[in-house]
Amino acid sequence: MFQAAAKTLSVASTASVSRRILLSIRHYCMKTPTKLRVSEALSGAELGANVKVQGWVRSVRPQKANLFLHVNDGSSLQSLQIVAGSELNDPLLTFGSAVEVTGVLRKSPHQKQPVELEADQIHVVGECNPVDYPFKIKERHDLEYIRQFPHLRCRTNAFSSLLRIRSEATTAIHSYFKENGFVQIHTPIITSNDCEGAGELFQVEPSGPEHEEDENFFSVPAFLTVSGQLHLEVMSGAFSQVYTFGPTFRAENSQSRRHLAEFYMVEAEVSFTQSLEDLTMVMEDMFRSATEHVLAHCAEDVALFHKHVTPGHRDTVDAMVKRRFPVITYSEAIDILNRSSQKFDFPTDWGCDLQTEHEKYLVKHCGNIPVFVTDYPYDLKPFYARDNQDHPKHTAAAVDLLVPGVGELCGGSLREERLDLLRARLEEVGLEDTYSWYLDLRRFGSVPHGGFGLGFERFLQCILGIDNIKDVIPFPRFSHSCLL
Repeated sequence: MFQAAAKTLSVASTASVSRRILLSIRHYCMKTPTKLRVSEALSGAELGANVKVQGWVRSVRPQKANLFLHVNDGSSLQSLQIVAGSELNDPLLTFGSAVEVTGVLRKSPHQKQPVELEADQIHVVGECNPVDYPFKIKERHDLEYIRQFPHLRCRTNAFSSLLRIRSEATTAIHSYFKENGFVQIHTPIITSNDCEGAGELFQVEPSGPEHEEDENFFSVPAFLTVSGQLHLEVMSGAFSQVYTFGPTFRAENSQSRRHLAEFYMVEAEVSFTQSLEDLTMVMEDMFRSATEHVLAHCAEDVALFHKHVTPGHRDTVDAMVKRRFPVITYSEAIDILNRSSQKFDFPTDWGCDLQTEHEKYLVKHCGNIPVFVTDYPYDLKPFYARDNQDHPKHTAAAVDLLVPGVGELCGGSLREERLDLLRARLEEVGLEDTYSWYLDLRRFGSVPHGGFGLGFERFLQCILGIDNIKDVIPFPRFSHSCLL
C-alpha cells in the first residue's frame, strides 16, 4: 500500500514539475519578443505574437489618447504602423530617429494596412533633429535635390527603392548566368591593359616615402581596369562560357548625366561561336530575364518610379519585354539617319561613330524598343574585333544594343581568332610586344569566340526611365566630385 501511494505521489510530483517547466517556458517566450523585419511583419508573420521591430521613424502623429508612428527598416517600401498609448510619447520621437519597438502584432482594422503593432515599449536608439535634417516629413524631394546628400539619400523612399531594385537586378543577372551554364570569373581591378584603347585610365601608384617616384610597384605601369574582357578571353580558352560582374573605371573629365568615373559592368565571353547572332541571343535573353525578374520581385519599388518619377514609362518597359529586338546593320542605320528630316548636331556620314542623338533616333525609328546595330566600320573598333574582310566598305563583326532613353546599353564583337590577321593589326597599332601574351591565346588551342559588355547602371536607367546615371548608383564618382 505504502509503495503504491509513494508511486502515485511521485507521478503527481513529476506532473507538477512538468507543468511548472511548461509555464516557465511560456513565460520566457512571452518575455522574449520575436525580432522581425518590417517586411516580415507586413506579411502577417507572427500575427498575435510578442515581437520586436527596429528601424527609422517615417512619420509621427501624437493624439490625446494615442500615438501613431510609421517605422521602416529598408526591407520594404511600405512602413509598419505602430499604435501606442500617449504615455509612450517621447520628445525624442521625431522624423528620422532610430527606434526599437516591442509589442503585439495585430490585424489592422483599416483596409490600407494589413497589420499594425500595438506597442508596449518604444526605445529611441538614435536621435534626429528634424530642424537640421535635410529631408522634411511632408515634402516629396526630387532626385536632383537628394543627390546633394549622398551620405543621407538612402533614407528617402525613392533611393531606398532604387537600392532594393539594384540588389535584385544583381541577383537576377547572376541567376541568369548560373542557370545557363556560365562560370563566374573574378577579373582583376588592377591591370596593365587598356582594353578600350581610349587612354582614359586611372594610374595606380603606391604612396609613402619608401617608394621611389620613378619606380613602378609592378614590372609595368598599372591602372584601374576599364574592362575585364581580355582576362575573360584568357579563361575562354578553358571554359566555353564565362562572365564577370564588377566595377570598372574611366578617367573621363565629364560631369554630364551620362558619365561616371566608376561604374559596374556585366561582361560575358562565349567560345566556339562564329555568329553575331549567338551573342545577340544571349544579350537579348539576359536583358529580358533580368527585367522580368525585377518587375516580379520589386513590383512596389518599380511602381514608385513609374508613377512619380517617370510616368508612362511602364508601357515602354512592357513593350521591351514582349517584343523581339530588331537587327539592322550600321550601313542601314546610316541610311535611316540620312533619310530623316531631323537635324543632328553630329555628322551621319558612313564611317562616323554613332552619337547618343543618333542612337536614340534609331530606337524610336524601330518602334521605341531595343535594337541591335551590327557590322560597324573596321576602323572604329579595337584591335580584337574580328575582320569581316568585306569591300569596299570594310567592317568588323561588332554589335551594339541600343535601348530607349539611354542609347548604347551593350557593346560586343566576335574576337579575331586568326593569328596572322591579329598579329598584323597589333603591329599596325604598335602593340605587338605589349600583347604578346594575347597572341599566345591564338597559338595554343584557339577557338572562334566572342563576347559583350553591359553597363549595369544604364540597364537600371533603361527599365526605370531615370535620366541621370548618378541616380542609379549608391556613391557616384565623377570628375571633381566629393568622395565620401
